[in-house]
Amino acid sequence: MDNLEIDYKKAAQQLRSGEALFGKDGALAPLLERILNSALEGEMDAHLSEEERSSGNRRNGKMSKKVQTKYGEVTIETPRDRDGTFQPETVKKRETILANGMADQIIEMYAMGTSTRDISSYFEREFNTTLSADTISSITDRVLPEITAWKSRMLDPVYAICWLDAIHYKVKDENGRAVTRAIYNILGINMEGQKELLGMYVSKSEGANFWLEVLTDLQNRGVRDILICCIDGLKGFPDAIQSVFPESSVQLCIVHQIRNSIKYVGSKHQKEFIKDLRTVYGAVNKDSAAANLDLLESKWGEMYPIVIKSWRDNWERLTEYFQYTPAIRKLIYTTNTVEGYHRQVRKVTKTKGVFPTDNSLEKLVYLAYRNIRKKWTMPLANWGQISQQLAIKFGDRFKIM
Repeated sequence: MDNLEIDYKKAAQQLRSGEALFGKDGALAPLLERILNSALEGEMDAHLSEEERSSGNRRNGKMSKKVQTKYGEVTIETPRDRDGTFQPETVKKRETILANGMADQIIEMYAMGTSTRDISSYFEREFNTTLSADTISSITDRVLPEITAWKSRMLDPVYAICWLDAIHYKVKDENGRAVTRAIYNILGINMEGQKELLGMYVSKSEGANFWLEVLTDLQNRGVRDILICCIDGLKGFPDAIQSVFPESSVQLCIVHQIRNSIKYVGSKHQKEFIKDLRTVYGAVNKDSAAANLDLLESKWGEMYPIVIKSWRDNWERLTEYFQYTPAIRKLIYTTNTVEGYHRQVRKVTKTKGVFPTDNSLEKLVYLAYRNIRKKWTMPLANWGQISQQLAIKFGDRFKIM
């Protein structure tokens, strides 16, 4: 190997001590650079064939860049040709990291919520490799085509239950100000009883109009029926759902309704009020619930008329679950299922105060979801019994045989 000097004594010492031979101060670091640059020169020689040269194409200098490898940082001198047709394979254009395993590790660490600074510190400590925030961002951007494909994939025609809710984050706008973004999530149960995230959508705020766009997208991707939709009390939301899926049963979240009610009850009355309210939503059937709501109003109506009015105004949507068996009621009376998913996502995103862009927000949330879904391998408990009950209730809309 001409013009290549290796300090063999230093190499032997590093080998015995367990130090990295190829790292920043490794004795064999020049060897790695020489191998890569020689390979690039060989590629250029092959590219400049006799035919290429006869057309006037020639070498046109070199482009220097730093490339990260699992053995440390190396300097690459990529040859250029006059016509700009040379496409190297050893180290591709715009490629700044060589080891796919290293890139996968960076993406996995990022997906677990590890900060950019901590990722950089880890690779500097373990591999003598310096990774800038831009480099890490570029590497994690590899998942963007996967997100695009996932968001446009076709869905099943029928879902038994869907929970629809939004999770909120802070993102910098074009002026650098921190603004609120809502990620709309639709978590569904398919015909086999397994959880599936049908989609996630980033919007500037949560509202029924945007939910209409979301539901229309589901329809365009193949969904023709959702048996039961579970939502919070957002105004206009049920109408948005039934404008796209007119046969869907819409259940307002009882837990959200209770929380909103308690906010307007004096602290000294809350314990007693909750006890009385439990006789309403915990009744054996809808008629019993209505009778208990009358009793609740006779006792608390004068003191808290707005609270009672809220229950009466939303009564039909709040009491949808009474028409189902206890097993199904337990699934649909609250949006806890999707809120539980949101809690898992927040465990990953909690290290991010403000996201720099909408894309960076969507990227991390998707990567978090990708890890979470690995646990969604089994159908819901008692799905065999529940699916039969749904088949009896919904007939031709939910055929299991």
